[in-house]
Amino acid sequence: MIMTQLERKGGGRYGCKDVPAPEREMIMTQLERKGKILITDDEPNALKVLSAILSEEGYQVLSAQDVDRAIEIIQGEEIDAIVTDLRMPGKSGMQFLEYVTEKYSDIPLIFLTAYGTVESAVHAVTRGAFYYFIKPPDYIKLKSILARAVEQRLLKREIDTLKKTISNGQALPFVVGNTTQMRKIAETIETIKDSSSSVLICGETGTGKELIAKTLHFSSIRKNKPFVAVNCAAIPRDLLESELFGCEKGAFTGAVARRIGKVEESEGGTLFLDEIGELDLSLQAKLLRVLQEREFERLGSNKKIKVDFRLVSSVNHDLKKAVEAGTFRRDLFYRLNVVQINVPPLRERKADFPVLVSQFLKEFCLREKKILKVSDEVMSIFENYLWPGNIRQLKNVIERAVVLAKESPVTPGELPEELAAVPAEKQQDASQKTLRQMELQVIKDTLENCGGNKSKAAKLLGISRKAFYKRLKELNFS
Repeated sequence: MIMTQLERKGGGRYGCKDVPAPEREMIMTQLERKGKILITDDEPNALKVLSAILSEEGYQVLSAQDVDRAIEIIQGEEIDAIVTDLRMPGKSGMQFLEYVTEKYSDIPLIFLTAYGTVESAVHAVTRGAFYYFIKPPDYIKLKSILARAVEQRLLKREIDTLKKTISNGQALPFVVGNTTQMRKIAETIETIKDSSSSVLICGETGTGKELIAKTLHFSSIRKNKPFVAVNCAAIPRDLLESELFGCEKGAFTGAVARRIGKVEESEGGTLFLDEIGELDLSLQAKLLRVLQEREFERLGSNKKIKVDFRLVSSVNHDLKKAVEAGTFRRDLFYRLNVVQINVPPLRERKADFPVLVSQFLKEFCLREKKILKVSDEVMSIFENYLWPGNIRQLKNVIERAVVLAKESPVTPGELPEELAAVPAEKQQDASQKTLRQMELQVIKDTLENCGGNKSKAAKLLGISRKAFYKRLKELNFS
């Protein structure tokens, strides 16, 4: 697999010993699949010894005493690596290599022979063999080479699957995770996906609220209709009304042509209003009317336009407090909050790190045409870091690591400074603090590492400058 494996005993690494049994079993099954090995050798004793050694390592081992039988096995099984003798009755190991490279080029083949020569070894490797051992081999090295071969094979298989998914135009999975919170979210999505009721998604910046909105849309009966996203915090307030509802030519200075708004664009589909708490009260009133009447008017027009869309909204703070403060309409809040989905921050999803890292690593390895895994040290850093930018920040960190990495595994040297700068012990101590204290500490550390450059700190944390400055204000930090 792409992701670094859990220790095979005791639930060991990546925080899994504290995960409930069903989740731990699922993650362990995913991470510990060692692979299926085919051994081909005409000597029964050699087959028996090597099969026993590899079985103890956790591999599923199949065996054949000649090439014809080995080919039959390959045709009926998903083989991850082959270990074969060179000289055998009937077809030789070299003929077997030619067959494998022609028909199953992604299966790595390792030679293990008592009749090896420099010439035959060079010939085998230049023809596509993964490695060449002379009997008796150094079994520690053999196991190491075999593990690398299997890992490469499994990664190639996952990348091929991803390529097929993309080429077939199938929707990729957006919600990733095995924790109780994420399974509950997945169950909620499955229950409400075909409803027209409004959904409010709550969670910190970078937790994947838009991805959940996309999952809702693309798994629903509206999936062939538009998914239209609007970031209410990123558009100037004086332009937001025309962005949402469109305008007629001459409706205001600069309106040189008719413009279709996002509400109209989302006809039949889903309108996603990210950071809806940023709407001013006049726009809130207009949106409320649209939700009630299912019709609206473009700016500069009195013509009613009927519209059918599902509204999904998101906030990164408690919208109830805004209602109590009078900055958000209570009646609109009730319209939006028919179904509420609360997305946990990444620091509360440590059991999901293996699958999240795997997902992002696959995505960027595919783009960069690389085959990588992450080291134990990097996974330990990931676990101990507080991730103020949440999943968005993790994705940015992995993208950077894949781009910079020259060889596998990814090491701390490919990580941004703010991850490596704070010792693991310091971050673990911080986990005992309040959320406010943790956020303040991370902001201080990141700003210090960036020499006080707030724009750079926001970028490293994987959040927008506006969201970063807003967080500084909320934390009374300057």
